[in-house]
Amino acid sequence: MKLKCLLIFLFIPLILSAQKNKPAATALARPKLVVGIMVDQMRWDFLYRYYDRYQAGGFKRMMKEGFSAENTNIDYATTVTGIGHATVYTGSVPSFHGISGNDFIIQETGKTMYCTEDSTVQTVGSTSAAGKMSPRNLFTTTITDELKLATNFKSKVVGISLKDRGAILPAGHTANAAYWFDDASGGWITSTYYMKELPAWVKKLNDSNLPLNYLKQDWNTLYPINTYIQSSADNNPYEGKFTGSATSTLPVKTSAMIEKGVGVIRNTPYGNSITLDMAKNVIENENMGGNGVTDFLAVSFSSPDYIGHMFGPNSVEVEDTYLRLDRDIADFLNYLDQKLGKGNYTTFLTADHGVAHNPRFLVDNKIPAGLWSASETLKNLNAVLEKEFKAKNLVLSLVNYQVSFNNRLITSEKIKETEIRELSINYLLAQPDVAFAVDINQIKSAAIPDILKEKIVNAYNRERSGVIQIILKPGYYSGYGSTGSTHGSWNPYDAHIPLIFMGWGIKPGKTYEATGMIDIAATLASLLKIQMPNGCIGRPIATALR
Repeated sequence: MKLKCLLIFLFIPLILSAQKNKPAATALARPKLVVGIMVDQMRWDFLYRYYDRYQAGGFKRMMKEGFSAENTNIDYATTVTGIGHATVYTGSVPSFHGISGNDFIIQETGKTMYCTEDSTVQTVGSTSAAGKMSPRNLFTTTITDELKLATNFKSKVVGISLKDRGAILPAGHTANAAYWFDDASGGWITSTYYMKELPAWVKKLNDSNLPLNYLKQDWNTLYPINTYIQSSADNNPYEGKFTGSATSTLPVKTSAMIEKGVGVIRNTPYGNSITLDMAKNVIENENMGGNGVTDFLAVSFSSPDYIGHMFGPNSVEVEDTYLRLDRDIADFLNYLDQKLGKGNYTTFLTADHGVAHNPRFLVDNKIPAGLWSASETLKNLNAVLEKEFKAKNLVLSLVNYQVSFNNRLITSEKIKETEIRELSINYLLAQPDVAFAVDINQIKSAAIPDILKEKIVNAYNRERSGVIQIILKPGYYSGYGSTGSTHGSWNPYDAHIPLIFMGWGIKPGKTYEATGMIDIAATLASLLKIQMPNGCIGRPIATALR
């Protein structure tokens, strides 16, 4: 026994020496920071429409140094902001993640729900109700949630956007913060879902009145207006105009609009500028990328959507917006290089949807198009159903191009659901602007292209979607007026979006193979070596990864 103890005593130094000289475990390689950039209402072709006028350090740099998936399309039929942001970050579709529109109908109750509304929380940073928002309506996890889970919540995740839904949905359920812009206070706000009080640095930024300083500069073209040859003449009948403005042309005297509130900044390129100002402040004050684990900053530029809705995609205003955004992105990438070191961060750029051309503009250029009145169709459809079934307002809404029935009334009146669906479809198909009207229960046998079947199924959430999907003819959309434009359809002008990855772990190049919006989260999961979001149905874009 004594001999055994002696031998152990003699060997202890050898054991300790061996452990000391043992090679240290290699830490898993990941980027310091992931920056998601979403441009609200950016069509894929905007990468090339203004290509000759972009500078080297913005969109061109991303395309040159990064990987561009040139044939990326949205995987569902209803292309709107809330769904787009949810889908990019979940890798899922409305049927799973539950965000079936910016607004949707709760089918059980008939109540209209905004995608991020939450009556259980309060505004932080303002006395307005604009902060009563959270991600609770989102059913699935996001790639940002999965990053938090993978690092045992050590990673920091922050979402920012002028729009609440553009900040909240990408940041996910477990985010450290999401910030959005409040017109009433003219500053960045959040909700009690995230915190009880704004950080001191956010208060300081709000006190600096950056929106006011930008608006005082007015909005003129970045370059001489006669060089904007990719756009219609600035004075035309297809564009809307700012309240109080005599024409729809640039320059716009935003300095004269300040007295009505700084919310007008949303409809100018300066909305992108204050978003990037906020992004830099988040990185600086939250030490994003300097926490020893991968952090994630989700940035969404909302102003292109506001401007596109007002002026349409063939306007000088939209062209100027992208030339300025290109410059802002170049500045931001340079900032990231200096702050984190080139190659130490990963960024991606995509969009939540595209945009259609103004129908009057198309018709004037001999292309079939038109405005479809959802409100008039709803009224007439209800009249037809009332005549047959002796009950009023059997259809609650046509929002998201879906027929949402008054299910409680149908039950109480003992109306056969198959009959009301059939009559509704027959009425809709008789309308000249409608290409298809599809009962979700009859989707397999519907005489429509298979690609549309898949997009309709993906868009349908049984709790939050109408049971009949309306597909309008190409060039037609549900419109509120004859100027500007909108989105919301399956067509390439709404569904073909840019997708560029750049930085750490990304192999420069491009692909023309078909990829989907659902593939973005799957690709990021592979890059970061973490689990895909729990509703993800996308696949990694393998050729983008080193």
